[in-house]
Amino acid sequence: MNPTSTLAIDAGQSGIKVRHTDAAGSSEWSAPGIRTDLPLLPQLARIVAQAHEGGRTAERIGLGVSGLTEDETDAGYLLAAATPIGARSVHLAHDSITAYLGALGDERGVVVAAGTGVVTLAVGATEIARVDGWGYIMGDAGSGYWLGRAGLEAVMRAHDGRGDATALSDVVRADFPDLEAAYIELQGDPGRVQRVASYARAVADAAAAGDAVAEAIVTDGARELAASATAGLRRVGELGVPDSRVRGVGGLFLGEVLGREFVAAIRARLPGAEVRLGEAHPLDGAAALADVAPTSALAAHIAVAHV
Repeated sequence: MNPTSTLAIDAGQSGIKVRHTDAAGSSEWSAPGIRTDLPLLPQLARIVAQAHEGGRTAERIGLGVSGLTEDETDAGYLLAAATPIGARSVHLAHDSITAYLGALGDERGVVVAAGTGVVTLAVGATEIARVDGWGYIMGDAGSGYWLGRAGLEAVMRAHDGRGDATALSDVVRADFPDLEAAYIELQGDPGRVQRVASYARAVADAAAAGDAVAEAIVTDGARELAASATAGLRRVGELGVPDSRVRGVGGLFLGEVLGREFVAAIRARLPGAEVRLGEAHPLDGAAALADVAPTSALAAHIAVAHV
C-alpha cells in the first residue's frame, strides 16, 4: 500500500462525495446524503466499507461531516471500523472546517458554505467561531432550504390573497396542481428537507428574470449570509482587519442575484474586504485535515486517531 494513499470524504445532507488517491492516481464518486436524524458514525463507517468493497486501500482518512456533534466526534470508532481498508489514521471534523480549508486553507478569514443548509466559519489568530448551521428548524438562514421554503410560502400567500402574485406559483403548481394539498404531501415526505430546498433554484431563476417577490427573497437571503460572515469575523477579532478574506462557497452563490447582493452587503460593512465566490473544494479540505498545523486555531477542532 502506498504510504500516501488517502480517502477524503465530504458527507453532506444533499449528497456524499468521496475521493480516493494513491500512487496510481485518484478517483471520485458520489452517494446519497447522510441522515442527520440517524446516528452518524455507522453511516460514515459504511462509506469507508464501500470504498474497501471496491478494492481500495487507504492509510489516511479525512472526513468533513454535516451535523457532526461532540457526542459523535469519535475518530477512534472510525479508525477501528476502517481496519479492513488499512487505515492508520483518521481525521474527523465538522464540514464547516473542511469547507473552510478547501476555500482558504490554513489562513485567517471567514467562509460561508451554503447548500441545502448553511454554516459559516471564521478563523482568527487563536480562535474560531461557527455561526449558524443550526439546521432547518432553528437556523440555516439564507440556505437552499430557507430560500425554497420562503418561495413556497410566497406562493401560498399569493394563493390566499395575502401576498403579491409571483411567477413561482406556476412552478409549484406544476408539481402540485392542487396547491392546498401541497403541504400535506410535503410534510409526509421523508426527504422533505431536500425537496423543499430544491425550489431554491426556481426562486433564484425567477429573481434573475425580474420577479419582484423572488428577488426580495433572494436579497433577504444574501443579507442573512452576509450578516453571518460579519458576525463570525467580529467574534474572532478580525472585523477591523484590512483586506479581510471573505469566501462564499456552494451552489447558491452561483445565482446571479444572490451572489451580487451578498458581495454588496459585505462591502457595505467591510469596504476593504477581499470577497470571492464559488471557490471551494471540500474534498481538498477533507484531505488537508491531517496537514493542519498544531499551532492553527483549527487544530483543536479536529478529532484525530492513530494506530
